[in-house]
Amino acid sequence: MPTFRPIRPEDDAAVAALIRQVMPEFGADGPGFAIHDPEVDHMCAAYSVPGSAYFVLEDEGGQVLGGGGIAPLLGGEPGVCELRKMYFLRSARGQGLGEALLKHCLEVARTLGYRTCYLETLTGMDQAIRLYQKLGFQALCSPLGRTGHGGCDHWFAKELG
Repeated sequence: MPTFRPIRPEDDAAVAALIRQVMPEFGADGPGFAIHDPEVDHMCAAYSVPGSAYFVLEDEGGQVLGGGGIAPLLGGEPGVCELRKMYFLRSARGQGLGEALLKHCLEVARTLGYRTCYLETLTGMDQAIRLYQKLGFQALCSPLGRTGHGGCDHWFAKELG
C-alpha cells in the first residue's frame, strides 16, 4: 500500500520528473504553469522554509508516485497558504490517495496556523476539481496573490477553521 512522508533531498529528481511528466498530460506545459517554477528541481529546499511542507507518495519499493504540499501564498494575506504541486502518476490516481494527501496537507496547514488554503488549477483537471469541491473548497471568481501561474483558470479557497 502506498504511503506518504515528508520530502527528502534524494526525492528531488523523482519529484521533478513526476511534475514534468504529469503536467503536460493536462496541457499545463506552456508559459504560466508551475512546471516552469524554479523550485521544481529543488523541492526539498523550497519546502524546508518555515510555513511550508511537502509530502511524497511512494510505493512499497520506494518509487515516488505523487506528491503535494503547502506554502505561504506569495503576495497573499497573512494566514493564507497555497496548496502546491499536487500531482500523481496515472497509476496512483483514482484510489483515494489524493484525498488522503490533501486532508493531511490541510491538517498540517491548520497546525502551522493558516486560516485559509488557496489553490489554482485548470480546465481538464476534472477529477482534482471534484475532489477540491468534495472537501469544501469554494470556487473564486479571480486569483489571489502573485503565484505567476497565469495559465490556471480555476481558483478555489477553503477556510480551515
